[in-house]
Amino acid sequence: MVAWPQPINITELREFLGLTGFYRKFFQNYRLLARPLTNLLKKGNFQWIVEVGDAFNLLKQAMTTTPTLVMPNFNDSFIIETDASSDGIGVVLTR
Repeated sequence: MVAWPQPINITELREFLGLTGFYRKFFQNYRLLARPLTNLLKKGNFQWIVEVGDAFNLLKQAMTTTPTLVMPNFNDSFIIETDASSDGIGVVLTR
């Protein structure tokens, strides 16, 4: 991921955003990070400017520095954090 080359067309950009988008729920503010890149997907709008390059590098950094998701080791203790509303329930296991 760190060595991912800068996309030179919309197809390559879609490949990158597809990969990062798959993990978007694990990133805080993914939408804000990816916005300059998703704006390039509009027809006739593919211009790689500094703001887009910065967003690309920040997204690559976020993908490689986000805490790793692993199965819990039930021999260790961990914390269960829950959140419930009328729409659903969320649970996170942390050590």
